[in-house]
Amino acid sequence: MAALAAAAWVAAAPMAKAAAGAPIQLALIEGMSGPFANAGAAVERNLRFGVERVNARGGVKLADGAHPLELVVLDSKGSTEGALLQLRAAADRHIGYVMQGNSSAVAAALVAAIEKQNAREPDNRELFLNYSADDPALTNANCSFWHFRFDAHAGMRMDALADVIQQDRAVKKVYLLNQDYSFGHDVSTLAREALAQKRPDIAVVGDEFHPIGRVKDFTPYIAKMRASGADAVITGNWGNDLTLLVKAAREQGLNAKFYTFYGNSLDAPAALGDAGVKRVIAVADWHPNAGPAASDAYYEAFRARFPAAQDDYPVLRMEVMIEMLADAMTRAGTSDPAAVAKALEGMKFDNGFHRAWMRAEDHQLIQPLYVMEMDKAGASGVRFDNEGSGYGFRTVLALPPERTVLPATCQMKRP
Repeated sequence: MAALAAAAWVAAAPMAKAAAGAPIQLALIEGMSGPFANAGAAVERNLRFGVERVNARGGVKLADGAHPLELVVLDSKGSTEGALLQLRAAADRHIGYVMQGNSSAVAAALVAAIEKQNAREPDNRELFLNYSADDPALTNANCSFWHFRFDAHAGMRMDALADVIQQDRAVKKVYLLNQDYSFGHDVSTLAREALAQKRPDIAVVGDEFHPIGRVKDFTPYIAKMRASGADAVITGNWGNDLTLLVKAAREQGLNAKFYTFYGNSLDAPAALGDAGVKRVIAVADWHPNAGPAASDAYYEAFRARFPAAQDDYPVLRMEVMIEMLADAMTRAGTSDPAAVAKALEGMKFDNGFHRAWMRAEDHQLIQPLYVMEMDKAGASGVRFDNEGSGYGFRTVLALPPERTVLPATCQMKRP
């Protein structure tokens, strides 16, 4: 009966607004300039790769025929105000799909604005697809029918890291350093909770926040870490804030392990060099050395499309997001955001090496997580390096999707 009701709901939904054969536009709202422009550029490459692969198969099949996807890049300049301005621009162009991720604070503002937009203009609704904003509240206390997250949230990532820290008996003192905004505060809180549960013997000897995107030299922070006697650092830093942090750690010779959310990304391995070997740990939904052969083939296809060494940062979840969106449109037979949202709920994904599903009650993607350790390319388990640096990552813990599930507290209001 539930399946029949869902099918009837989709059938009754408005049909696609796009003319027959016209592109279905997807708005990327991200900081394409400013301190995190390199992160924005990496997102664009990954989304473009996913869009191109869907279009190469003929695009999205709707009731009126095939439609290609079209990526529309809107520069927020890395600010919440800029993102909201670009959201309004997307609505004015009747773009029904908005993608963002490189800031949980921006994501929260977009969710709130889209809720108002969709209530005010039901004929011009927008659906928010989040590929990286990891604040757990986005799919818990502040969950929205119009928001879907395709990344593991900070609690899921921290649990995976804590499983590895639990086994690392050499860790006695931990320093927490994070960006001073919602996500960074989440990482700090979650790290304390996870350590108290899994390693209560570990002392937290520092818990500090720094301005996001504004620190040019992390040497003073490294000095505090050394003075604290910390033998490990936990950080959720990303983008240039992570690159500059690990560069300062290398230059100052800090002898501590780094447990990171994004230590495998955007210049970090090259910045660390030998200092990061077997001392930098990262967590992700996938990485190039995850295997098996189907995974290798995906990575090699990405590298063929973007062969420059500095472009070597594939993010599988962005491909998964585009593939699931295209599948949802095809199943719904329309590009209407409300119908597509219904089709996404509960949807399963399996490309032969990555299995995931979209949890209907909170719109959180459940997928594998990998904790990995940095080493030299060619070492055991490190077939591929990162960005031509000569350094890559090996899997130290692989969690199937069932092992990454955390309870949801979402009380979703549905249209």
